[in-house]
Amino acid sequence: MIARTQPIELLFVVAPHSLLLDIAGPAEAFRLANVHREARGMPPRFRLRFAGPVAAAPTSVGLSIAGLEALPSRLNVPTWVVVAGQPSTHSGKVTPAIVAITQWLTRLLVKPLASEDSPHRLLTICSGSLLAARAGLLEGRRCTTHHELLHALRVLAPDAQVIDNRVFVVDGPVASSAGITAGIDLALHLIADECGEALATSVAHDMVVYLRRSQRDPELSPFLVNRGHLHAAVHRVQDAIGAEPDRDWDMAALADIGHVTERHLLRLFVEHAGVSPLRYLQSIRLERARQSLERGASVTQAAEVAGFRSGLQLRRAWSRQWGGSPRDAARAV
Repeated sequence: MIARTQPIELLFVVAPHSLLLDIAGPAEAFRLANVHREARGMPPRFRLRFAGPVAAAPTSVGLSIAGLEALPSRLNVPTWVVVAGQPSTHSGKVTPAIVAITQWLTRLLVKPLASEDSPHRLLTICSGSLLAARAGLLEGRRCTTHHELLHALRVLAPDAQVIDNRVFVVDGPVASSAGITAGIDLALHLIADECGEALATSVAHDMVVYLRRSQRDPELSPFLVNRGHLHAAVHRVQDAIGAEPDRDWDMAALADIGHVTERHLLRLFVEHAGVSPLRYLQSIRLERARQSLERGASVTQAAEVAGFRSGLQLRRAWSRQWGGSPRDAARAV
């Protein structure tokens, strides 16, 4: 267990032509977590570092990242190694940089990651999982990657349990995410574990991530469709629901948030979000309940956090939406 007074080193491994958003998205989430901690009178939790086989590396969009540290010879403090994806790994091309990073990962992480209590972690974003596979770090692990690379990952890591259509997968000290923006979802999940759900929610709001996805969500989450519009009043109501799903919302309170009548709010939601306000509220509550269950909450606790009046009400809503019971979902984690 990492002492919570000790900052976590976040070491981003940057190779030439890395996908910029694989680096910038998670890095910004962790930076904002520090900002929110400091605003609440707490010390920063994460220390961001950037290293690679070369001192300056062009990214996928042509912008270069300079001042990169050399890949360290050892990890002296608790470190989360973040491996970004590259277009070259999509094509199967093995560059000198990939060879250098693969050898470095094998040398520094194979033994530490064999222990479930390791102070170190491996985070792969998009095709970064293929580098981890080449380094032998995914054998026997549950993992995922971009949907176009699942077969390649199975070939490189035949003993791994590669999971299709998941935003991210966490298996002990190894965490892997799917395509590009899924790295942000993974970062928010880890921030919630380290800094609390409330702070992670604040970071998500800053980054305009309206509905965070969990490791049981599909890579292309159906819930995100409800935020793919530009209507300010509907977004205001959705923001309020997302911030406080446990509040005793009714149509009058939601209409007040949107500064419209109840009837007009219903019409706006159906037109722009594709669902009614109360149906949207139900989906957010179910999602929050599922996230709580994944973190070990009981059905009763998950119901309370999500805004259901009782565990029975949660069970009924769960059965109508997904079938089965929340207890089954908790056991599946």
